[in-house]
Amino acid sequence: MQPSAPPYEERLTAPRTWWLICFLVGVSMALILLPFGTLPLLGGLVGGTAVAAVVASSYGSVRIRVVGDSLIAGDAKIPVSALGQAHVLDAEETRAWRTFKADPRAFMLLRAYIPTALRVEITDPADPTPYVYLSTREPERLAAALDAVRAA
Repeated sequence: MQPSAPPYEERLTAPRTWWLICFLVGVSMALILLPFGTLPLLGGLVGGTAVAAVVASSYGSVRIRVVGDSLIAGDAKIPVSALGQAHVLDAEETRAWRTFKADPRAFMLLRAYIPTALRVEITDPADPTPYVYLSTREPERLAAALDAVRAA
């Protein structure tokens, strides 16, 4: 009996500077409500910060996982048997594949604040998607996890 491949999981969290921006949104709301008094000012600070934090948190809560025989990236669940070769992209190649080399039919889980990515070809002839582009901080580890699932 073969030991199962270790699962891969990564959460594409928002950068720390975005949380500062959330606070600055709250400060902006507080300044807008300043003429109405202290209580609206505090409400604007708390409310504006909370709304901006919820937006940043939801955008940064997307996950990439290799579980069982599937790659789960955001809302997409792709069987590893339908995936071809994985290409690890450095910062320059990542920029190229999300701009002028990008195919509009591709599935892209894109986060511009992550400098590296993994591009995995789709081998299923019934699927019009040519490849999957995944922004990831650890593309080598993700490619190794996909290879381990294929080998198992």
